[in-house]
Amino acid sequence: MDPILVTGAAGFIGAALCRRLLRDGHGVFGVDNLNDYYDPMLKKARLNLLKGSNWYFKKLDIADRAAVEQLFAQHKIKSVIHLAAQAGVRHSVTHPHIYAESNLTGFLHVLEGCRQTEISHLIYASSSSVYGASTQYPFSEDDPCDKPISLYGATKRANELMAHTYSHLYSFATTGLRFFTVYGPWGRPDMALFKFTENILKDEPIEVYNKGHMLRNFTYIDDVVEGIVRLHRQPGEGARLFNLGSPQSTVLLDYIQEIEKSTGKKAIFKFLPMQPGDVAQNPADTHRLTEAIGFTPQVSVQEGVKHFVDWYQQYRFLSR
Repeated sequence: MDPILVTGAAGFIGAALCRRLLRDGHGVFGVDNLNDYYDPMLKKARLNLLKGSNWYFKKLDIADRAAVEQLFAQHKIKSVIHLAAQAGVRHSVTHPHIYAESNLTGFLHVLEGCRQTEISHLIYASSSSVYGASTQYPFSEDDPCDKPISLYGATKRANELMAHTYSHLYSFATTGLRFFTVYGPWGRPDMALFKFTENILKDEPIEVYNKGHMLRNFTYIDDVVEGIVRLHRQPGEGARLFNLGSPQSTVLLDYIQEIEKSTGKKAIFKFLPMQPGDVAQNPADTHRLTEAIGFTPQVSVQEGVKHFVDWYQQYRFLSR
């Protein structure tokens, strides 16, 4: 098969997707800049799981225009799954420039690569953050998304508009995926599940915003990967957008309770106010996804949290 380009291949979702694509027999060309937003050793450990004659990796920063142009010019890539981005809602409040470089300029470079080499289908990562402080629940792809409350959310909404423009002008399919609080083994250390599990096991306080009275549609990593794979098989036409998230909302305190059950330890709470750029809830309407690919994320929080805690305890032991 012609290789699929996966940007952000060392990231949480990227590495899990690459493992699945390789298992399905695809050739995969992964790129990542391996930045230090969080521990690069975790990223390298994810990459160490990706092996085989169908796998190729190159360290590359998508903000480097010349490098991206060379990448597309030298390799016979027929489809792109673009997951590389500067992540983190709260980090975007204090470090805005890196979000413009990666999420805007970098995405433009990828779009230009797709245009110049006549890529048939581009799948790219958006985010539930595009909905901002909307109170029109549950969030639907048809809702207006013109009032994001974080720069991260603004860059992701800009990506959707840029993709729509390129799809219209140059007639290639684009599929944007609005991810909802993805979690699971090999997850990011800056995410709540990782930090909570780490501190609970160390008998240290966990910082819980808004007194834990927040709702999240926690979405297990395997469900996210399954959704991406199915959408890759069915590119459709024009510019599409999908919510890729669990249809079930969970109270943050209940989520923490599941971590306590899986670790066998009680959390020590440090309650803090809501943080800038954060939202109280982000419920997902997943009807469009189900109609398109016959799939809805289904792994329960109870099952998913247990899988993560089991992985974390093993990873913590191995990384000492």
